[in-house]
Amino acid sequence: MFRGNHPTRVDEKGRLKLPAEFKHLVDEQYGARFYITSKDGRVAEIYPLQEWEKIEQKLALIPSFNPARKKLLDRVNYYGQLAEMDAQGRLLIPQILREEAKLMTDVVVFGMQNYLEVANREDFKQHMEANPLTPEDQMALANLGL
Repeated sequence: MFRGNHPTRVDEKGRLKLPAEFKHLVDEQYGARFYITSKDGRVAEIYPLQEWEKIEQKLALIPSFNPARKKLLDRVNYYGQLAEMDAQGRLLIPQILREEAKLMTDVVVFGMQNYLEVANREDFKQHMEANPLTPEDQMALANLGL
């Protein structure tokens, strides 16, 4: 399971070196193939291919004329590309996503259980400050058993 935050950088060629803590887990459980995408263009989502295929299986069960399915597929395909980790543990972030999410310098890499999320460090910090965890959020989580 991916967890925690590991600040790093995206190099001038658009490659993200997986933080060692995450790379270790990838090597043990997943292999070198990934699907890199985004639902909003603000953050990159890096899925080990096996985890992404589980989402695709669920999507295949939704009727093709469902408008929410179409919106989601539009976005994850627009931003998405298959990627293979190189021998140095680097992944190439798709150019469209790299530019849209400003993933060209300092980034944070978050473990999101079964995938990784990559965000521009400053933009993410501002987003968290603008969207604090409220008492209502805490109540909603408590109602879900957390």
